[in-house]
Amino acid sequence: MLIDGKEISKKILKEISNDLYKISKNLGRPPSLSIILVGNNSASETYVKAKIKACNQIGIKGELIRFDVNVQSKALMDEIDKLNNNSDIDGILLQLPVPKNLNERELIEHINPLKDVDGLTAENIGLLNSGSPRFIPATPYGIMEIFNRIGITLPGKKVVIIGRSNIVGRPLFSLMSGKGENSNSTVTLCHRYTKNLTEFTLQADIIIVAVGSANILDGSMVKEGAIIIDVGINRVEDKSKKSGYRLIGDVDFKTANKKASYITPVPGGVGPMTITMLMKNVCNAASEVK
Repeated sequence: MLIDGKEISKKILKEISNDLYKISKNLGRPPSLSIILVGNNSASETYVKAKIKACNQIGIKGELIRFDVNVQSKALMDEIDKLNNNSDIDGILLQLPVPKNLNERELIEHINPLKDVDGLTAENIGLLNSGSPRFIPATPYGIMEIFNRIGITLPGKKVVIIGRSNIVGRPLFSLMSGKGENSNSTVTLCHRYTKNLTEFTLQADIIIVAVGSANILDGSMVKEGAIIIDVGINRVEDKSKKSGYRLIGDVDFKTANKKASYITPVPGGVGPMTITMLMKNVCNAASEVK
C-alpha cells in the first residue's frame, strides 16, 4: 500500500493552523522562522522555497537570509547572534549542507538550542538520546508520525536503518529503539561499511533508507510484507521532462513495491512530512518560555 505523505501532512497542517491562532494571540504576533542559506545549491534552493511556502500557507512568518558562497564564518556567526538575541525570532534554521570551507558543526552550535528547530545542536541531540526531546529533527519526526497516523505499531519490530546521518539515521535509531509509547523496536543501523547488507534487510519488518544513492535497495533485499520508508531524493536524467530530470528515491520502487505491505513514494512520501514537522517545531519553539 502506498503511503500518501501529502495527504497525512495536509491533516497535520490543519491541526497546526488551529494551534497557531492561540500561539499568535499569546505572543501578540505570528510565530517566526529565519532560514539562513549560504550559496546557491539547487537542491537547497528547492527545499528552502518549499519551507517558506509552507510558512506562508499556515501563518508563520518565514524569513530567508542569503549569504554568498564565499562568506566567512564570522559573518554567519554575527547573523546568528542577532537572531539569537531577537525575541521576535522563534526558530533559526541553517540550511545544510554549507560550503566545505565552513565548519558546519561550529555554526550549528552557535544557534540558541531553544531556537534550534532542526534539533541539531549537541544539547538537543543529547535531550533526544536521553528520551526527553525538545526538538526532533523534522524528517525522523515525520517518519514517526507516519507510523502513528497509519497505525503501525513499533514495539518488538525488527528495524533496519540504512544511513547514519545526524539528520535522519541517528535520531531515528534513538526514537525507534527508545522507551516511547510507540517505540521499543530492535534497530540495526547500517552504513557504507556494513558487509552483506542483504542479510540484515531480509530480516527486517521495517526498512528505512536515507543515503542519497539511487536504487540501493531493491525487491530481492526485502522480505514479503515489509514496510519501506524511502527518504532519498536523487535526480536522474529524463529528457521527457521539461526540467530534463525526474526525482527518484534510494529504493527501486518497482521491485520493492511488489514485496512491501507499505511503501513511501518519491516524491510525495517523506518530503511533505519533513516540511510539516518543521512547522510543528516552529510552533513548539514559539510556545517555549525563553
